[in-house]
Amino acid sequence: MKFLVIQQKRIGDVLTSTLISNNLKKEYPNAIVDFMCYENCVDVLKNNPNIDNIIVLKEKTRKNYSSLFKFILKIRYKNYDAIIDAYSKLETNLITVFSGAKYKISYKKGYSRVFYNHNIERLSNGTDSKIGLAILNRLKLLSPLIKKEITDYKPKIFLTHDDVLEAKNLLNKFPLQSNKPTFMIGVLGSEWYKTYPLEKMAELLDYTVEQTQANLLFNYIPKQTEEAKKLYDLCKPETQSHIYFDLYAKSLRSFLGLLSQCQALIGNEGGSVNMAKALNIPTFSLFSPSVDKETWQIFEDEKNISIHLKDLKPEIYKQHNEQYIKEHTFKYFEEYPIDLIKEKLHTFFKTISTQ
Repeated sequence: MKFLVIQQKRIGDVLTSTLISNNLKKEYPNAIVDFMCYENCVDVLKNNPNIDNIIVLKEKTRKNYSSLFKFILKIRYKNYDAIIDAYSKLETNLITVFSGAKYKISYKKGYSRVFYNHNIERLSNGTDSKIGLAILNRLKLLSPLIKKEITDYKPKIFLTHDDVLEAKNLLNKFPLQSNKPTFMIGVLGSEWYKTYPLEKMAELLDYTVEQTQANLLFNYIPKQTEEAKKLYDLCKPETQSHIYFDLYAKSLRSFLGLLSQCQALIGNEGGSVNMAKALNIPTFSLFSPSVDKETWQIFEDEKNISIHLKDLKPEIYKQHNEQYIKEHTFKYFEEYPIDLIKEKLHTFFKTISTQ
């Protein structure tokens, strides 16, 4: 058997969809399992023993009809038996329908029967689950191929010895306090509406240093330096002395190595939180009020705590829809009681300190 898993979009989406390849390889150990993603997401797939080939759909190919057609032909020539499209947009609709695969699997939409012969109904919000609809719905995509119950539903990232060694060597270049924990800080969300206000984040970092005296590493990329510096400047001088601002990863793979050496990740919910969970690093995350809680609030336990307005003030979601809340993001971030967040942070610190 030969399978192709398609998941475009962001890192968290791609990482979550590795569950599909992991379970295909378990059920069909002699099969070839390929994975298609955008170029910026490749590093979370590297060294996964359940993925034989990573296929990159580049932006310039997507946006040029001639190049996309040639790409579609290349996929057809690979003779896949099944394509599992967890993205299901026009480009992947076309890739799938012209693939020649016997199984063409994706989510049920108004137009999906034109492109797929297995259209899977998503579970709706309100479904009771501790592992999140993002995971449950992806596992449902496997139902035409795997009939038995699936119990392997946690994404994993596979680092090499060199990845870890590179991270340790980088850390050794900075005067971190070796007797104190090191926390990765998710400074910014992937979008403006996914970023907790910097003034309040600074207050939480002040509290973190007061409670733990931890070393703090900022997760940001060069184009985000200005915003990251704003957060640094908002912190108290004592907190600033614990922030190693210039100690940051210059690539996603380098970030994963650094993250693997941290005792926890604290910050905005997003791809970095999903990556930490895949590396078994404890997380404390703050959801944007407009992000779908049921889908992405996954693997919650004493080592992975998240704060979502829907848990705190569910009545707001009965009064307004997601779009309205998104448009008034900062108004609703004000509804997050910072004293309660600090209380939960304190409990989180106590929990991870006993590991």
